[in-house]
Parts: sequence; C-alpha cells; structure tokens
Amino acid sequence: MTRKRHLTSALTALAVGSSALVAATVPAQAQAAEGPLGKTSLAKVLAADGAGFDKNSRDFDILDNAVRAVLAEKPKSPVSVLAKGRVKLTAFAPIDGAFRRLVLDVTGEHYRSEKRVFTELAAAADIDTIESVLLYHVVPGAVITSKAARHSDGAKLTTALEDGTVRVNVRRDGRVFLVDADTNDANPRLIRKLKNLNQGNRQIAHGISQVLRPLDL
Repeated sequence: MTRKRHLTSALTALAVGSSALVAATVPAQAQAAEGPLGKTSLAKVLAADGAGFDKNSRDFDILDNAVRAVLAEKPKSPVSVLAKGRVKLTAFAPIDGAFRRLVLDVTGEHYRSEKRVFTELAAAADIDTIESVLLYHVVPGAVITSKAARHSDGAKLTTALEDGTVRVNVRRDGRVFLVDADTNDANPRLIRKLKNLNQGNRQIAHGISQVLRPLDL
C-alpha cells in the first residue's frame, strides 16, 4: 500500500468529533486570568488576505482553503468553531511550506505552486480526512499564549479530534515543539515570528513549521 493510500484509509478510519467543552491539560499559568478578550475569530484572520494563493510559503493560504473546502461541503463540521469568535481555543496553524512538505512526504513529489500543493492534497485525501487533520490542530477551551507554552514542557494537549492529543516539548533554547502521533518524522515547531496571532481575543493561533499528524505515517 502506498503512503498516499495509507494516509487516506487510516485517517478516514479515525472517529471525528468535537471536544469543544474539554479544556487542554496545561499548567495553571496557561489558564491565568486574561482580562476581557475580544471575539475576532481565527477564520477572519486566515481570510484576511483573500482566498487566493501566492508565493509566500510562510502564510496560511493552503490552511485557509482547506478550512473553506471542509465548511463548503460540511457546514456543520466541528471545524466551524474557527468561525465562532466567542469560543475559546488555540490553533496551531501550519504555514504553506508545511503543507508542501506533507505533500512531498505523501506523494514523493515537490510542488512550488501553492495551488498545485492544495490540489494534490485534495486528491490524496477526501474531505473527512482533511477535516480530521484540521481538528487535530485545534485545542478547544484554552487560550494558550507562546509564553504559557514555553512554561508547559511535557504538557499533553487535548485536541478537537476525538482521542487526539499532542505533547509540548520545550527545548533548552526556549524553542517550542509539538510531539504528534508520527514517531519518525520531524515534529512541528512554533515559528517565532508567527506566534500569538489574534492575541487579545478568545481565539489565538501560532504558526507551525510542519503539519501535525494524528497517526504514524
């Protein structure tokens, strides 16, 4: 079985569910009093530069289009929580370059065009698979700033994908990594210049260098 087929068959076998009422397991400082928080949704942040693709590998065009694709086909998907600014959550947002690396790993092909990367992603995985992957990047019920993350070494975060968890790994130099279910690939790193996106609101995001994987590819 090719890795492409394995990705689709294995992920679609996952039970997709929302854990929106379950807070992440993080130290107390991550849940400290934050004061009044705004209600700007992460969906608005992702859509800020339009629905097109560009040549900037460090923004979120592919992620934005993946969210749009899921909600277009499944309007009641748990992914819709990203558009509900009243709901507290933290999202780990893969940059476009992260999806390029995922498609390379799955198909063995490297594509420069973001549109082509998205097309190949859609061909490799059905909408339920994409939905599962997106939910694995959302930690509901907790607004986790980068400062809180740096003080959360070893914490296990409960994601919006049923039974999906990631572990925080803080290196000595202060870099924060997320340990997912794939044991033999590089773990995503929080990108310093893309932390605390939408800070001051109930929904916060951090750009990450790799796509989180809820199973071992």
